[in-house]
Amino acid sequence: MLLKKKNISNRKAASLLGISRNTVNSYIKIFEAHGFDYDELLSLDNASLNDLFPTASEVEERRFKDLAQYFPYFTKELKKPGCTLGQLWQEYIYKHPDGYKSTQFHHHFNKWRKKEKGSLRIEHKAGEKLFLDFTGKKLKVVDKETGEIKQLEVLVGILPCSQYTFVMALHSQSKEDVIKGIIHCLRYFKGVTKVIITDNLKAIVTKAHKYAPQINGTAKDLGLHYNCTITATRPYSPKDKALVEGAVRLVYQLFFIR
Repeated sequence: MLLKKKNISNRKAASLLGISRNTVNSYIKIFEAHGFDYDELLSLDNASLNDLFPTASEVEERRFKDLAQYFPYFTKELKKPGCTLGQLWQEYIYKHPDGYKSTQFHHHFNKWRKKEKGSLRIEHKAGEKLFLDFTGKKLKVVDKETGEIKQLEVLVGILPCSQYTFVMALHSQSKEDVIKGIIHCLRYFKGVTKVIITDNLKAIVTKAHKYAPQINGTAKDLGLHYNCTITATRPYSPKDKALVEGAVRLVYQLFFIR
């Protein structure tokens, strides 16, 4: 208060006191809200000054309310192609510099979303998403000319709204074969969805992440060519890939069990 009485800026006061500028800002806001000038504040004893400040629980409650008001908005934004929770945290922390750090932000939102999803059925819009995955087992085929038994990878794609399904055997899960499989899949469906979601395929994903997986350059170029977003499911999140896994089980029944 002595520093502010001398017209020292909040930034400089924070530096002199060894505390954050946001902390100084919050104190000044509290003082101004009570209508005291600095001389009046300096005349107060410690007990009277403490009464001006909210308790830790009150601060936490207010901070959580500030975050929780955005939860419905976050849910709506996350349905947009390419939007990530990391981007939404940056938007939130810009508006609330004293808000939750990234880890706590993700924890509180996901806890709320889990409660919301408990009684909600996932609805898929037509033309929005295409899910892709490989069967865990390889398909054995016989070369008619040589009699050689070959093992092929089987790519499965599904449109979640209609559950229209694509199946293609490939020589491998190499980048070249996977890209070829995706192109054939889009041609088969005669259209491109807004988002193509793979199950963290090595040919597509360079680094798996719960919120912002890293996609390799070839896959990004493919997305640019078709004007769509290519991404991956979240690790250890079975609900994200439930439909395509159901399609994989059907492929096993039709082509593997003979």
